[in-house]
Amino acid sequence: MLNGIWLSFFIAAFVAALWQWLGVGDSEVFSRLVAALFDMAELSVEIVLVLAGTMTLWLGFLCIAEKAGLIRLMARVLDPLFRRLMPEVPSGHPAMGLISMNFAANILGLDNAATPIGIKAMHSLQSLNPSKDTASNAQILFLVLNTSSLTLLPVTIFMYRAQQGAADPTLVFLPILLATTASSLVGLLSVSLMQRLKLGHPVVLAYLVAGAAALGLLLTTLAGMSAQVLAATSTLVGNLTLFSIVIGFLVIGALRKVNVYDAFIEGAREGLGFTVTLLPYLIAMLVAVGVLRASGVLDAGLDGIRWVAEGLGWDTRFIDALPTAFIKPLSGSGARAMMIETMDNFGVDSFPALAAATMQGSTETTFYVLAVYFGAVGVNKIRHGLGCALLADLAGMVTAIGVCYWFFG
Repeated sequence: MLNGIWLSFFIAAFVAALWQWLGVGDSEVFSRLVAALFDMAELSVEIVLVLAGTMTLWLGFLCIAEKAGLIRLMARVLDPLFRRLMPEVPSGHPAMGLISMNFAANILGLDNAATPIGIKAMHSLQSLNPSKDTASNAQILFLVLNTSSLTLLPVTIFMYRAQQGAADPTLVFLPILLATTASSLVGLLSVSLMQRLKLGHPVVLAYLVAGAAALGLLLTTLAGMSAQVLAATSTLVGNLTLFSIVIGFLVIGALRKVNVYDAFIEGAREGLGFTVTLLPYLIAMLVAVGVLRASGVLDAGLDGIRWVAEGLGWDTRFIDALPTAFIKPLSGSGARAMMIETMDNFGVDSFPALAAATMQGSTETTFYVLAVYFGAVGVNKIRHGLGCALLADLAGMVTAIGVCYWFFG
């Protein structure tokens, strides 16, 4: 499937470029395409360089946690749930602890911590995979839940809104929370349908009800806070949690007689090896995205949607936010750029800018996550993984549009 998608990006870009050259007389279009190839290749290297440091850091700390038995402990906490959702993963397997840590990092908006933990979890799941080039059911569920990106503290989006001069940077907090919850729920339901998972099992229902209750309690707690207090609380909780995890790993490791320094170095060595293997996959995906953007296919798609919406008599303000939605599954940095561009063009508190910020926080960068996580373990047959992930993306984006009209009129 990846082969066909990747090839289609280039073909669509080439066809669009031919039309612009022969039909519109734009002789510079191929220069832009070639520039996009080299720019995206350079960007891929920059991403890998940044990721190398992050990966080395977190795999070092994870090695300490593993030797201290913390991964096995977290696995036991989630074992009853994931035994039903991932029946092919043995009870108490280390992958369960890594998966739980990855989800915790994503929920808190700690992207830099979540990625290396997620790659480590994918490697652990790959050790159980009987067909190494084909995604297992557990790997697909893990990937889709990652791409749906259930995030309670979207601190980075608050930061971008504050930088653009928003009077209330956290104005989109609840819309993002509702949109990302919808994408995660649809992702779980779609995978459950494809894999025939039993979500009605009493144990699974107990976890889902507990999660809903926790979410309700959080909303009740935060509801009375001012925007300034909420932003400060979000930042404090995220950073405090992150550093507390690091200190917890070190202290518990030391108490359990682990040589924490040697363990850190051992895990850090793995980080460099993992990162090098990612570069070809990142370059492949990002250059395809780059030529698709440079060819003008995106602008043509927006014009078509606007024409349809106007014909149906719909409000078309949401269309100005759609570039963020279209780019988000393909490129996280591209989606951020689109969001900021929308803020610049329409005003940070305009409807299109609020919708773009909500879309940015509703899902993860699906193709990037797919390329990194599956590329790290050599999986190229992803089965229903991409379809379920894109369905979750669609649910998140549609919900984002709906809640923005609900909240902002």
